[in-house]
Amino acid sequence: MWRTLWFGAILGTLFSGCAEKKQAAPAPEESPMSARTYSKPSPEVIKQRLTPMQYQVTQHDATEPPFHNEFWDNHAAGLYVDVVTGEPLFASTDKFDSGTGWPSFSKPVEPERVISKSDRTHGMVRTEVRSKTGDSHLGHVFDDGPGPSGLRYCINSASLRFIPVDKLAAEGYGEYASLFSGAPHAVVTSDKSSCAIPPPGEKPGCETTLETAVLAGGCFWGMEEIIRKIPGVLETEVGYTGGTTKNPRYEDVKKGTTGHAESIRIVFDPKVVSYETLLEKWFFKMHDPTTKNRQGNDIGSQYRSAIFYTTPEQQKTAEAVKKRIDDDGKWGAPIVTEIAPASAWTKAEDYHQDYLQQYPDGYTCHWMRD
Repeated sequence: MWRTLWFGAILGTLFSGCAEKKQAAPAPEESPMSARTYSKPSPEVIKQRLTPMQYQVTQHDATEPPFHNEFWDNHAAGLYVDVVTGEPLFASTDKFDSGTGWPSFSKPVEPERVISKSDRTHGMVRTEVRSKTGDSHLGHVFDDGPGPSGLRYCINSASLRFIPVDKLAAEGYGEYASLFSGAPHAVVTSDKSSCAIPPPGEKPGCETTLETAVLAGGCFWGMEEIIRKIPGVLETEVGYTGGTTKNPRYEDVKKGTTGHAESIRIVFDPKVVSYETLLEKWFFKMHDPTTKNRQGNDIGSQYRSAIFYTTPEQQKTAEAVKKRIDDDGKWGAPIVTEIAPASAWTKAEDYHQDYLQQYPDGYTCHWMRD
């Protein structure tokens, strides 16, 4: 009995000492970057806050067009966060030029905030990445990135919001400022990307699920106001194309000597509105395709009717639709719409974008004909 009591006392002392040591030991310090929590808004709020492009990409797994997106060529220092929740995802210090036309990163700013899953859509086997809290579709990760990780996170700009370094504290991300306190980040270029240069006989690893149309039919204000309301159209931008002058401005184009046309670039979902429907039911009804270098009171080659195709399939469709409209004879005169390959695009000045949204009573010579 006494031996049992003695042994129990010794064990009690030992366990008591262990407990005291455990309580006395400092708790592991939690990373301040990972301590903050984020929440996903309701579906109604998400749809209200996001642009059509952001909504389609983050909520319906779309892939935006390359090179014509907000951050593919952004070299500013700062943090990229989930456009839906604000959750930190990537830092500019890990961004590199992959040659793909999409923002590319070698790693997330915090690995636990980016979730990977298998993606077998579009006839490929890829690894999709999504934000942890918001479950936003971000893009895909590939193993053809620069060292030391060897990874390339190919991300949609539409999934991201960029916070410059000088605004981190004001927007509640001050704890991340230390990531950018060193020397300026040198832009790394990787030429191994399977999206930019796929292996022989294989499809690129990244492909847009959306389509781009470039059309001209007179003053781009009126065209944009009609087109932006078409179901399936996610994004519009007015600009100049079809000429030879490099980086033209409105003051140049309006003279009619640059060869450029006032045009509109349209990103649309072909599952909702086909290219053929966009041309036949909308483009050829919103302007007069029988007047050469003229729409209403606007005269000059900058106001010509033109379809600038972006793929061989678009060229075939454009030619077929034009012939069908011409053969119908409803316009009472030959269709003079030019069909040409898309060339360099220059975005028009900001005051031209969504002009009739800013000035509802502004000039337009466009309306839908029967």
